[in-house]
Amino acid sequence: MPTITTFLSTTLDGVVQAPGRPDEDRRGGFAHGGWAAGYADEVSMAFAGEGMARGGPLLLGRRTYEDLLGFWTTTPEPNPFTDVLVAAPKLVVSRSARTALGYPNSTLLAGEATSSVAALGDEVGDLTVLGSIELVTALEAAGLVDTHILSIHPIVLGSGRRLFTGTVRRDLRLQRSITTTTGVIIAVYGRI
Repeated sequence: MPTITTFLSTTLDGVVQAPGRPDEDRRGGFAHGGWAAGYADEVSMAFAGEGMARGGPLLLGRRTYEDLLGFWTTTPEPNPFTDVLVAAPKLVVSRSARTALGYPNSTLLAGEATSSVAALGDEVGDLTVLGSIELVTALEAAGLVDTHILSIHPIVLGSGRRLFTGTVRRDLRLQRSITTTTGVIIAVYGRI
């Protein structure tokens, strides 16, 4: 079984829905999309660069896969994220075996998320999950996540999809923390 690391942006009240753009995810009438705008700085970009330099396959839920690749492959200005996202091997979890994957280096894992991921052999390498809150919640509930990287933003929204709903207690150990110039705390938590 590969090592699984999640990477999520969250508010102080645990909201993880649509940090990037107003139209990113309006499910449930969510009106706060794009809440993470303006919080990026040199510190957070350097940390993101560390992760990109490690490489390795990405594990994504279908919805995040379509949104993330759809956005970054249509961004007009060259940026390092597009090249990394397109080049990286992508394992895409979907309940439907009919899901079409429209980007290179993509492999479908059809069926129930936890059993599909648990069936992966060590040969796939260490996996990084970007966003994909439904997938993260399922993997965490099944005890399959090794490390959580949380970008905790100094904002409270009061509504939206939250992190770790419906999971059981799990004690974690802080492995690393970084504070950015904009007040974001990047915290790396591992299993005990």
